[in-house]
Amino acid sequence: MIHTFEPVYDDKSKILILGTFPSVKSRASGFYYQHPQNRFWKVISALVGWPIPGTIDEQKKMLLENQIAVWDVIYSCDINGSSDSSIKNVVPNDIRALLDQSAIKTIYANGSKAYELYNRHCYRETGKKIIKLPSTSPANASYSLEKLVVCWGELLNL
Repeated sequence: MIHTFEPVYDDKSKILILGTFPSVKSRASGFYYQHPQNRFWKVISALVGWPIPGTIDEQKKMLLENQIAVWDVIYSCDINGSSDSSIKNVVPNDIRALLDQSAIKTIYANGSKAYELYNRHCYRETGKKIIKLPSTSPANASYSLEKLVVCWGELLNL
């Protein structure tokens, strides 16, 4: 599988949130965190004080106006469905190039797998540490939306 959509960022972006690889729903929609049970958009909305965006254009606007960049660690891999645990044969995205084209100061991982893959495949190139956030995926059932908002809010510099 190849990642088919671009990162969301501009020259004012100050934080980067990295996932692993788009889910089946996100690949079909051509944008990040499009599974209806993924809590990413609800968490970001709560933290920046915006209404939950209903369209991809609104999602992009919310991110960019709050200086948040979003991308994934993986450019291509073998994956079964949306299962991070099945990921093999990783080719990473060029995170260094994105950092060079923006004002990103801090990198966050949306979940343990993104954290692990970044450290294994990208850290050497970027030299920037990554901070692990609990995953917003519906597979992370041990975290309620409220608990995610609290945890993300304590770690993100928004």
